[in-house]
Amino acid sequence: MALPKRKENRLRGFDYSSPNAYFITICTKDRKSLFWADENAIVSRPEDVVLSGCAELVKQAICEIPVHYPSVFVECFTIMPNHVHLLMRFEPGQTRPDASTVIQQMKRAVSKQAGFAVWQKGFYDHVVRDETDYRNIWNYIEGNPMKWEDDRYRAHMAGD
Repeated sequence: MALPKRKENRLRGFDYSSPNAYFITICTKDRKSLFWADENAIVSRPEDVVLSGCAELVKQAICEIPVHYPSVFVECFTIMPNHVHLLMRFEPGQTRPDASTVIQQMKRAVSKQAGFAVWQKGFYDHVVRDETDYRNIWNYIEGNPMKWEDDRYRAHMAGD
C-alpha cells in the first residue's frame, strides 16, 4: 500500500540560506501545551505571560542562534503554550546556514536539555516578501499572546 504523498514544506528551488527575512512557526509534539505556566491565563500584554521551565530553555536557545550563526538575527519571537513564532533575518556572511539547519539545531538543543522530544517534525516557514509583509508579521508575533483564546492551535488542542 502506497503512503500518501506529503505536501512539500519549502518553496521548490528557493535558497533558504539567501539574505532574506523568514517567518517561522514551530509546534510542540502532539501540540502539547508545554510553554506557559498557565495556559488559561488572561493575557492583556506579552509581559503577562509566565513561561514554564521548558519555555525558558526555548527562549535561551532562540537567543543563542546569533552566537552559533553570526549572519542570522532573530528580529522578534514569541513563545505560545504549544508553538513558537520567530522572525529571523539572514544577512550576507562568510558562512550562511539555511533556515532548516538553524531551526533543527535549535530544536535539537531544546529537546536534549529538556530530556524528551519537545517538537513536532518540521516547521512552517514564510519568506518575507517586502516591508509591509515584514511589519504585518512583526505585529502578528507581538500580538499573538493576547489572542491565545482564539488561536487555531488552541482550538486544535481542545479537539475542536
